[in-house]
Amino acid sequence: MILNILLLIFILGLLIFVHELGHFLVARKSNVHIYEFALGMGPVILSKKGKDGIKYSLRLFPIGGFVQMAGEVDEDDKKIKKERFMCNRPWHQRLLILIAGVTMNFLLAIVLLFVIALFWGASVLKPVVYKATPNQPMAKAGIVAGDEIIAINNKKVNNWDRAQLILAMKSKDNKYLFTIKHQDGKTEKYNITPQEKVDKEGNKSRVFGIEIKAEKTTGFISAIKFAGTKFAFIIESMVIVIGGLFTGKLAMTSLAGPVGMYSIVGETAKMGIDSVLFLVVFLSINLGFINILPFPAFDGGRVVFLLIEKIKGSRVDAKVENVFHTVGFILLMILMLYITFQDVMRLFRA
Repeated sequence: MILNILLLIFILGLLIFVHELGHFLVARKSNVHIYEFALGMGPVILSKKGKDGIKYSLRLFPIGGFVQMAGEVDEDDKKIKKERFMCNRPWHQRLLILIAGVTMNFLLAIVLLFVIALFWGASVLKPVVYKATPNQPMAKAGIVAGDEIIAINNKKVNNWDRAQLILAMKSKDNKYLFTIKHQDGKTEKYNITPQEKVDKEGNKSRVFGIEIKAEKTTGFISAIKFAGTKFAFIIESMVIVIGGLFTGKLAMTSLAGPVGMYSIVGETAKMGIDSVLFLVVFLSINLGFINILPFPAFDGGRVVFLLIEKIKGSRVDAKVENVFHTVGFILLMILMLYITFQDVMRLFRA
């Protein structure tokens, strides 16, 4: 248990460090005055002032971090030269500072995907049925080994990852329309109603009754291709997940916070280093994606205000922007409390 907690803290710390390092490096390059580079939130555990005059600190709670810059919204320190306030830097520099954290998270993910594919091989899951389990929905419908799934609910499927994502969404009348291409080239459509399975903890899942076989590719070129396609798919999946949350096709209970991640890290660690690295990839993309959403308090929310400034030709009132970010932060904390509560309840049920 202690090892799992330490591994989780290390992973979170790495992702946050990489994210904040992006903001930090671009802010320094843009000659913005930086007060503090902090890893973690809450009370300070360790701190040291560097020769550059910046305070470097480690804080108690490993759930965030920040780079405190002068003038993030308006001029707020009379001791600092006007040109060193972030709000007084050229528009393009402010934009680069804001998106630098997300960019670093995405770059980390792509590099790790490349490393995984290069050293452990790239697993490719084509949507081709390897086995249809007898007396289960897909086999009963007449689907057999060798059949290729080319669409589900009229959404094109080019890999099994995307198929699983579509199948995780609620469907009308609990029926899923499969477009199947048989080995003879003939295409047919099937309405499949999955079986519902309930585990000991009361968690429900849908069973369709097919197996997909993974194929592994190796080599430098394959690793590059895998890194690009897998990164693009994870981004696409997150777009679909956000859409599913807003439309109700995906329940809020499917989300996990730091407590839920503890269980995931524990299970992943048993599967090997490559699985842990892939978890880091997923979480890094997740952190970057969430941060770039146009929501107040996120980097994406601040980018929105920059875009408004560009369109209207003048800055948004600093007080108005601060109110938006404060409200956004409060809503974010409420959501985190809700998700954490759900995570704790799952642990008790387990």
